[in-house]
Amino acid sequence: MKKWRNVAIAAMATGAMLTLAACGSSSKSGSGSSDKTTISMYMPGDKNKNYDEVMKSVNKEIQKKYPKIQLEIKFIGWGDYGQKYSVMVTSGDSYDLAFVQNYPTNAQKGAYADMTDYLKNGVAKKAYESVDPAYWKGLTIKDKIYAFPINANVFAQNALAFNPTFIKKYNLDISKVNSYADATPLLEKVKKSEPSVAGFAIGKDFKVSDQALEYPVTNNYPIVVDSSGKDTKVHNLYDLPETQKNLETLHEWYKKGLLPKDAATSTTTYNLQDDTWFMRQETTGPMDYGNTALKNASNGKDIQIRPITDPYKSEAQAQVALWGISKSSKHKKEAMEVLSELNTNPKVLNTLVWGLEGKQWNFTDKKDGKIKTTKDYKPGYFMGAWMMGNNSILYTQDSITDAQIAKRDSSIKDAKESAMLGFLPDTSSYKTELSNISNVYSKYGPILDTGTADPIPTIKKMDAELKTAGMDKVLAAIQKQYDAFLAAKK
Repeated sequence: MKKWRNVAIAAMATGAMLTLAACGSSSKSGSGSSDKTTISMYMPGDKNKNYDEVMKSVNKEIQKKYPKIQLEIKFIGWGDYGQKYSVMVTSGDSYDLAFVQNYPTNAQKGAYADMTDYLKNGVAKKAYESVDPAYWKGLTIKDKIYAFPINANVFAQNALAFNPTFIKKYNLDISKVNSYADATPLLEKVKKSEPSVAGFAIGKDFKVSDQALEYPVTNNYPIVVDSSGKDTKVHNLYDLPETQKNLETLHEWYKKGLLPKDAATSTTTYNLQDDTWFMRQETTGPMDYGNTALKNASNGKDIQIRPITDPYKSEAQAQVALWGISKSSKHKKEAMEVLSELNTNPKVLNTLVWGLEGKQWNFTDKKDGKIKTTKDYKPGYFMGAWMMGNNSILYTQDSITDAQIAKRDSSIKDAKESAMLGFLPDTSSYKTELSNISNVYSKYGPILDTGTADPIPTIKKMDAELKTAGMDKVLAAIQKQYDAFLAAKK
């Protein structure tokens, strides 16, 4: 599941800088073992309540193969991670591992260590070979790889997710919801009876979804291409009729009070397990087994989903969850060894994802990797599989049938690749323009995507400012590169 959309901020308050002053990667101490190299791993989220026990077990397993390595995970809250990560990257911090954001731009700036030799010929070769090739297509820049992907939902769909509490309470039928507009009568019915509940639970980082689009320079810029390849033109997202139609729907919702009034600036968290929301947007894929992943993340809530986008193996999915190593890290090999364990050692990964055997879960069939969770498997006692390691080596709950697993594997094998998969434009000749475009987009994007602003007049204002910022030059440059990329594929 996709959990966030962060916009990197170039400049921060001194306080934020001080917070990260001690981010330096690793040391020759930790957990009472002065002879071990501590590899620090920075990730968004909150520290697990069972963190110490989990890491004791994880490190014991890692040290069977790499006795001198001690892994330490450093958590930064979701609301702060984007900003603090930006500081780490721009300041050249020598962190060992960090959950990557804005991969293409940062990689082209030289922020990350080159992993290519480690992956193809070194300590992580087995891990490299276990990952769907589509990921490597989506991460390779001039024959080099600068991040390790999580082998999970290599294709996915954005979906509208519905709170079962209100579906049941008001006898709602979601079976005909295939777009934003289709959800209007459901939102209106719930809002009328539940005025304190967020109808569509969104905040400032929400991005409206069209049927099949990809962002060549990440979704920090309103520049898109058609995933199907039927249209090969590079577009301004907000000039597309489908986008404008969706924005008009959201604006109508906003005027009716179906969206949070402060959505354009809000960082409010609507927890999956709570009844503070009726509808939200999630990304689901084959490794989620329908709504199973959402049920697990919400402490058993039977959240219902309806896809609103087409499924593709895409650049976006290849980059949705990545781990990078700072170019200035002093322990690149050890960091790669940790990544290798996370992606090849089932005990390491499953302890992080499921928690402790005997406490959060138990085997029902050890040979086939089937488990049953306990009452102590709940939020705060596990980490998200989508961001930790190779999901193909995860144990599966005994409620997941062999048929579901077979369907998962066949759907991954048969999924179409986006026309843009493998296209990473060289942005070096228009960096200034991209920076200007980002500034304009940060001003208008949140008020458009959250339905706060009347879309058509607001888009006209934004487009005028984007033109001044250099949008035409950037679109033309990316178009030229994209045409060459598509021609080379033929």
